[in-house]
Amino acid sequence: MDVSRWVCELAVLPSGEVAREVVVEVADGRFTRVQPGGEVPVGARRLRGLVLPGMADAHSHAFHRALRGRTHAGRGSFWTWREQMYGLAGRLTTETYLPLARAAFAEGVLAGFTSVGEFAYLHHAPDGTRYADPNELGHVLVQAAREAGVRIGLLDTCYLTGGVEPGGHGGTPVPLAGAQARFGDGTADAWAQRVSALASAYADADDVVVGAAIHSVRAVPADALAVVAGWAEDAGAPLHAHVSEQPAENEACHAIHGTTPTQLLYDHGVLSEQFTAVHATHVTPEDRAVLGEARAYVCFCPTTERDLADGIGPVRELLDAGARLTFGSDSRAVVDPFEEARAVELHARLSTLQRGVLGSEELLAGLTVDGHASLGFVDAGRLEAGARADLVALSLGSVRTAGAPADAPVDTALFAASAADVTDVVVDGREVVVDGRHVLGDVAAMLTEAIATAHQEA
Repeated sequence: MDVSRWVCELAVLPSGEVAREVVVEVADGRFTRVQPGGEVPVGARRLRGLVLPGMADAHSHAFHRALRGRTHAGRGSFWTWREQMYGLAGRLTTETYLPLARAAFAEGVLAGFTSVGEFAYLHHAPDGTRYADPNELGHVLVQAAREAGVRIGLLDTCYLTGGVEPGGHGGTPVPLAGAQARFGDGTADAWAQRVSALASAYADADDVVVGAAIHSVRAVPADALAVVAGWAEDAGAPLHAHVSEQPAENEACHAIHGTTPTQLLYDHGVLSEQFTAVHATHVTPEDRAVLGEARAYVCFCPTTERDLADGIGPVRELLDAGARLTFGSDSRAVVDPFEEARAVELHARLSTLQRGVLGSEELLAGLTVDGHASLGFVDAGRLEAGARADLVALSLGSVRTAGAPADAPVDTALFAASAADVTDVVVDGREVVVDGRHVLGDVAAMLTEAIATAHQEA
């Protein structure tokens, strides 16, 4: 059995204590020893600065990375941005999707993410027909994650309609058109059949969890919600959904169903401890109570939510109700776990006119143990024997972190550091980032080439 060893100058232990000279031993991808002040083994590699548990990007759309710098300026709305996104989605091929996703995931590892929750709704060929293997693009995402050195929670997304209009019982579904034809499986049962085959392919994989996602209540008719929820329950798999990201989504749901998206999901058996409500920006007090009672996760994606003018969600109220916080890069307008975490707190300050709405321990839990658990990796996100061996070393001597008080390094990480301060990343015992460089090489060059190629397909 091969054993790897590191010694951490400072490390955050599960108790929240920051200990010095922490000796870490790893075998078969798991911590076998995490000992503060222990005798340093011969050959152990030193990790300077603050060592954190690996962090989780709990909501990602990898191909959106190709939109950065192209969709942010000028007037518009979420809905006009969506049309630009559809344009890109409509022309990606297997050959262009793989290098784009690989580079996007590698960028995430450089930032300190050791798990990614890929909310994947791109399933079929550009003309909407199925590939010979209906899960070809799912396999592409797994390959991209593995080559980038990150675990993946592959949240295979049910997307059946282009919207629902008032009329009839439960509204009238709008057929998928254009790029959306790539997203749909026709029926929820057909989706379940396809995703079951995908899950079977990775049943023995330690680095892949196949989960489920409901794109939104406008993309999955009410009578199909229970099928998706039932599949996730039977599989013991995580289930995610976009929930109340935009006021227009709530208004349409009220017009058709007479209730909110959260209540509609609850009525059809979707909510549980395995459920993650992504965004939850415009949830009502009643919605917050229902999500909290279910002990659901709520995934905030503040850098995307502010880019798309979504609004500021009621994070404190959701946590007080019993929900659990996670974070996601979403559209990948920014890929930086520290920025996502502090943005939730700073946005809450703007909306409440109070400071310290959330504590550092809550923010760190959302980035680490709860973020991983929401993707099905329940044994990740903490530095202790038996847990997955993820380490993220953060410089405390950069221009951003220099001069901060030595007795509060976690506060420095959350409120001053950036992804650029990550120096080393270990995922399941494997060194993926060393001295700021990814094992794949120049990730910026990879992104440049992949994005240029993706747009040349237009």
